[in-house]
Amino acid sequence: MQLIYFILIGLAAGWLAGKVMKSTNPSLLVDLIVGVVGAILGGFLFGLLGLRAVGMIGDLITALVGAMVLIFLLRKLGRNV
Repeated sequence: MQLIYFILIGLAAGWLAGKVMKSTNPSLLVDLIVGVVGAILGGFLFGLLGLRAVGMIGDLITALVGAMVLIFLLRKLGRNV
């Protein structure tokens, strides 16, 4: 059940990050991948900063920040996301 929750949060975060960062990729699959990888990255970054997410909104914010950082890094590498 947690895997489904993680995927849904990742999908929402990937979609939101795409809107916030003005992504040019319309693919829902890419949004899901960016969101899930972003959720992992966000959890890692928040852990380094000593921050902790609480509840669904906290998980979404963590994943959103991670997805936005991932999109930023991919753009710096020349990837069109």
